Amino acid sequence: MFDIIVKGGTLPDGRITDIGIKGNRITAIESIEAEARQVIDASGDLVSPPLVDPHFHLDATQSYGIPRINASGTLLEGIGLWGELKEIMTLEQVRDRALAYCDWAASMGLLAIRSHVDVCDDRLIGVQALLEVKKLVADYIDLQLVAFPQDGLYRSPTALENTIRALDMGVDVVGGIPHFERTMADGAASVRALCEIAAERGLMVDMHCDETDDPMSRHIETLAYETRRLGLQGRVAGSHLTSMHSMDNYYVSKLLPLIQEAEVAAIPNPLINIVLQGRHDTFPKRRGMTRVKEMLAMGITVGFGQDCVLDPWYSLGTADMLDVAFMGLHVGQMTNPDEMRKCFDMVTFESAKIMGLEDFGLRVGAKASLVVLDAGNTIEALRLRPDRLWVIANGKVISRQARNDAQLSLTNRPDSVRRRHSAHLPQT
Repeated sequence: MFDIIVKGGTLPDGRITDIGIKGNRITAIESIEAEARQVIDASGDLVSPPLVDPHFHLDATQSYGIPRINASGTLLEGIGLWGELKEIMTLEQVRDRALAYCDWAASMGLLAIRSHVDVCDDRLIGVQALLEVKKLVADYIDLQLVAFPQDGLYRSPTALENTIRALDMGVDVVGGIPHFERTMADGAASVRALCEIAAERGLMVDMHCDETDDPMSRHIETLAYETRRLGLQGRVAGSHLTSMHSMDNYYVSKLLPLIQEAEVAAIPNPLINIVLQGRHDTFPKRRGMTRVKEMLAMGITVGFGQDCVLDPWYSLGTADMLDVAFMGLHVGQMTNPDEMRKCFDMVTFESAKIMGLEDFGLRVGAKASLVVLDAGNTIEALRLRPDRLWVIANGKVISRQARNDAQLSLTNRPDSVRRRHSAHLPQT
């Protein structure tokens, strides 16, 4: 007897099969004739592991317009606005906004999030609030927290002390923002110090790195060096890396092997990068995203992040990682079918790898968390960003949604329409 059987779904690799769940684990992936307390018919639908966001700011989400709107739309005005908001926000406000976002995430099948939390507030309001949220959502969302000295480890007088305090309180990952230090030397020193803290504590590292249009911002080079020096391979990610879109090809041909040898992962954030970067350009205007295709060709692990939703930096967002992958596909010009499938992987399997989620995926013994989408395959899921028909977390159905077919009133045409693949189109 199974608790749940998901019947006849199409897996991301194209297999059509059943999935049996007992308790909070997947116990069978095969044709199943046994009984179950609940049977979900996924015939013709995509069954995917949960969506994963390896880069977000949960302490700021849903604060858009408080205390005012980012009129210029720039990264620096957003940072200034966040500084104003930190002075007036309460623990309860941060917690409630974050929980509301987690409700959105659950409904969209987004069941793993890595959130940076600003520690440049001596009260550590955000840290306290998100540690509470982490406990409250633990049954359905894997929430990792990054100690993020947003005003600069050395630029802010108490940032180093507060980073240590946050880690002592239970924050999971060491963060940084070297390009925001006052000098390049301070930036490099901050990378070194933070990586040493991570090495001492056995923690992962995830740094906002070179989120700028300046091609001379090269802290990713230092991050890769420190990763190898300290034996942190496979535990380090560089987020954004947008300066690479302005670097000359010769330097990048040296840099990419350095990143690959250090096993440093990359986390571009397509929606936010293309909105915030290139603001000082007239034309030609830079695209604002790092070199995703080149990194993938080098064997570097790349995962797409959402970064922001309704906060001082970004006025839109719905907690849908397929929106993120859709934008990444376009900006990266990744339209080959294999590339499109890789974009889906970058908001599921690859991002889970970056977060170190060992029991993730659709396999026997993995955590019984999955999503049934109103799409036939991963490429169609990117095209449609479809309804999440069923969301299962740890063996429990936490969200379901009916198909939303449009009803037509047209002469000699069907009564309803669904934007799924047509029979005359090639199936990719």
